[in-house]
Amino acid sequence: MQSVLTLGFDFLFFWFIQAPKGLASYFASFNNAFLKLFSFRQFVSTFFKPWKNEYRQGLVGFSVAMGIIIKSCMILFDLSLLFVFVVIEILLILLFIAWPFATIGLLFM
Repeated sequence: MQSVLTLGFDFLFFWFIQAPKGLASYFASFNNAFLKLFSFRQFVSTFFKPWKNEYRQGLVGFSVAMGIIIKSCMILFDLSLLFVFVVIEILLILLFIAWPFATIGLLFM
């Protein structure tokens, strides 16, 4: 009988605390996999190394400059795509939290 009385509180605890925490954990794992898949860490750690490890005399400066240009473009692409993902994830979590209020609002319209 006591579990029936606390059912509303259990639902509120799940919907507003446990589920958003689980969604945030899932999205953090997704973002980590995205950064690994798109080699963000490798681009940053090898930023000043020559492109394609070209160390022939006379081409080192060009290869370093080309590597910086290409890696800068790739890093900007990765970060912009990650930013879009993070904005969508935040909106999804907020929509998930607002779902019960929207349902109640539709019932009383």
